[in-house]
Amino acid sequence: MAFDGKIHCPLKLLRPVSEIAAAYVATNHVAVSELPALLARLHAELSRISGQTTGSPTAITKKPTASEIRSSLSHEGITSFLDGRTYKALKRHITRHGLTPETYRRRYGLPPDYPMVSPAYSARRTAISKAIGLSRSQKASIAVHDEQPARRQRKAA
Repeated sequence: MAFDGKIHCPLKLLRPVSEIAAAYVATNHVAVSELPALLARLHAELSRISGQTTGSPTAITKKPTASEIRSSLSHEGITSFLDGRTYKALKRHITRHGLTPETYRRRYGLPPDYPMVSPAYSARRTAISKAIGLSRSQKASIAVHDEQPARRQRKAA
C-alpha cells in the first residue's frame, strides 16, 4: 500500500489511530516503509469496531445460493449464515449480532417467509401449548366454562 500523502481518516478516528500507532512504534521495531500499512490496518480495524465501515453491509456480505438456502433449513434446526452453526431459533442469535429478522433476511437475500424457528422446535412448542390448554379459542373456553355444573351452596346454620 503506497502512501499518497493525504489523510483519509475521519477526525473521530484520527486521534485513536495515532495514539495506538505511537504506542506500538515506541515499543516495537517498525520499518518506515511499513508505517502506512500499519496505519491503514489500524484505521480499518477501528472503523470496523466503531461501525464506520465505508461500504454497506449488504455489499460486503456474500449472498448464499438457492441450494445453500435450502440446505440451511432442516427439521431439527436452521443453520445461521453468520457463523455456520445450527440453532432451534435464530432470533436471539441474530439480535446478538445487532440484526433483526428483516435485516438478516435482507442482508443474505433470503425470502420474506424464511423461518426463524426450526419445524421440530415449533411443533414441540405447539404440543406444549395444546397440552396446557393455550390453544383453545376464547369462545370455546367460555362455552366449556358455562357447561360446568354450579357448585353447591353451603347450608345456612
